[in-house]
Amino acid sequence: MAGRRGVAALAQKKLLVLVDLDGVMADFEGHFLTKWKQKYPDEPFVALEDRRTFYLADQYESLKEGLKPMVKSVYESKGFFRDLPPIAGACSAVKEMNEMDGVEVFICSSPLFFYKHSAKEKFMWVEHYLGKNWINKIILTRDKTMVSGHLLIDDNVKIKGAIDPPSWEHIVFTAYYNTDMNLRGKRRLYNWTDGSWKDLILEFKRKL
Repeated sequence: MAGRRGVAALAQKKLLVLVDLDGVMADFEGHFLTKWKQKYPDEPFVALEDRRTFYLADQYESLKEGLKPMVKSVYESKGFFRDLPPIAGACSAVKEMNEMDGVEVFICSSPLFFYKHSAKEKFMWVEHYLGKNWINKIILTRDKTMVSGHLLIDDNVKIKGAIDPPSWEHIVFTAYYNTDMNLRGKRRLYNWTDGSWKDLILEFKRKL
């Protein structure tokens, strides 16, 4: 028993980092806009710098009535999630983060309600860009508050669920639509390329 308690105590000292996929590691917004223009070239679109809501379909519907189902037809299509391009520096940063002493990273993502393609293709994306070993590090859930961790890096400013408050601290990853949003005291991670994520992780490690 003493040995088991020792192993459990050691595990608890690891910093558990949850990283969202779409909008944090994979460029959902840019890819959608490209596909939208290809599929509906005669319809209006929302430029990336004009994005204002987390839910893309809602903003398009406010632009023109009837666009919401058309928006969904783009990101619910086969291959959409599989073909998302990675956000600059994301994959190398997350791999490096996971190799840091005392840190373990998991990909924590929400599949669409229409999960036929999105759930499977998120696994395909992670395997392609991070490697087969990361398949065991994928957590798909509609309620991220149910997942235990020390911090969650996510572009959605308002994450709610069954557990309030959740175990993790929410770090908001900057996206086009949330740049002007009130974070209500939450901290930002602006990008993966300037190295600021390392300072963030080291700070959280010191708190353990």
